[in-house]
Amino acid sequence: MTPENILAHPPRVLSQAQRQRYFATGFVAAEGLIPEPWLRRLTDRSEAFLDESRGVAASNETFDLCPVHSPQRPHVRRLRALVDRHPDFWRFAAESPLADIAADLVGPDVKFHSSKLNYKWPGGGEIVKWHQDIPAWPHTDFSPVTIGIYIDGCAPEQGPLTVAEGSQDGPLFSMYDDDGNYVVKIRDDELRWLTEERMRRITGGPGTTLLLNCRAVHGSAPNKAAAARPLLLPVYSSADSFPYTPSPIPSPHQGDIVRGKPARFASFDTRPVEMPPDWRGGYKPVWMHKNKDETPY
Repeated sequence: MTPENILAHPPRVLSQAQRQRYFATGFVAAEGLIPEPWLRRLTDRSEAFLDESRGVAASNETFDLCPVHSPQRPHVRRLRALVDRHPDFWRFAAESPLADIAADLVGPDVKFHSSKLNYKWPGGGEIVKWHQDIPAWPHTDFSPVTIGIYIDGCAPEQGPLTVAEGSQDGPLFSMYDDDGNYVVKIRDDELRWLTEERMRRITGGPGTTLLLNCRAVHGSAPNKAAAARPLLLPVYSSADSFPYTPSPIPSPHQGDIVRGKPARFASFDTRPVEMPPDWRGGYKPVWMHKNKDETPY
């Protein structure tokens, strides 16, 4: 669906002005979209999984662990395929206002794609370079939206996710380095256009929500605070948008229709998109190609 067609449907959660801003800038951020009972439940689940990670010595299908992880000091980079880890996470993705928020931006027929929970830990070293999301899971169009929820909130010193305003209408950049490694990082010499005036750092209290277009350029700085910064990241698309490649983190829920009805026809955007590596032989986390001080979001 085109933005004009989507905006013609009455909003469910967002205001019409927020929806228009999303299509104009590539993102919109707001507080108060996530009900407090859901926030408490997500916090409890996050803490329970971090506690469970104390007994895990190496990364597995559930946990991506940092090398400094230990029972005394859990350091989980990512909780993978979140909706498969506990029924509450799937209920949140499918039954909470989250899917209605997605419908406000992709149209009334909404398809679930993926989810994860990323942690940015204190210490000042963990960063993520500027990148775009859609080359990791290319679709037949550019409707996919990532909904980032700061479970505990995010202060300026915690390395907030930062978006380059308006970059969704610009080019798609290669996510490969000069050696052919898939690093999910735009080359420095291709970022001369990115000025401080275009950067929008997303901060706010618990439940602050960022709605991010799949083409928008974004990254984040180190966490220099004392507290970790968990960021929940489900992805949705319009029902008529279909992925070209398998998800690097597969889930039985990928492709589930969470609002509206399935599509009989596919939507196609003729703008080209770079393909990710062939992960059929196993997914290799992108930070294995990066410097040790880099981690997702």
